[in-house]
Amino acid sequence: MKNHELLSVTVKAADDKRAEDIVVLNMNGISLIADYFLICHGNSDKQVQAIAREIKEKAEEMGYNVKKMEGFDEGKWVLIDLGDVIAHVFHREERSYYNLERLWGDAPTVNVFSE
Repeated sequence: MKNHELLSVTVKAADDKRAEDIVVLNMNGISLIADYFLICHGNSDKQVQAIAREIKEKAEEMGYNVKKMEGFDEGKWVLIDLGDVIAHVFHREERSYYNLERLWGDAPTVNVFSE
């Protein structure tokens, strides 16, 4: 249940900064590194950084430990490792190029806006 709360905090933080096309993949039984991948994008380097910063700050406010954050300075693909949840915040073009949703196509999506 704790990882579901972390997922909710992460999704809300991304949404608050107007992240686009927020997708959550349930990685249980597929990946050993995390239970959920959150994937979203911004339309500029600054927006990508703002989304990543908000996710980090909100998670820390709720008492979650940010294990690692990579790619922040470039603002093209920021990876935020929160343990059970890994957030991938892309610049629009980078997201299209890497297409993680297709790479992890066997992972079911989670409807995070139904709650």
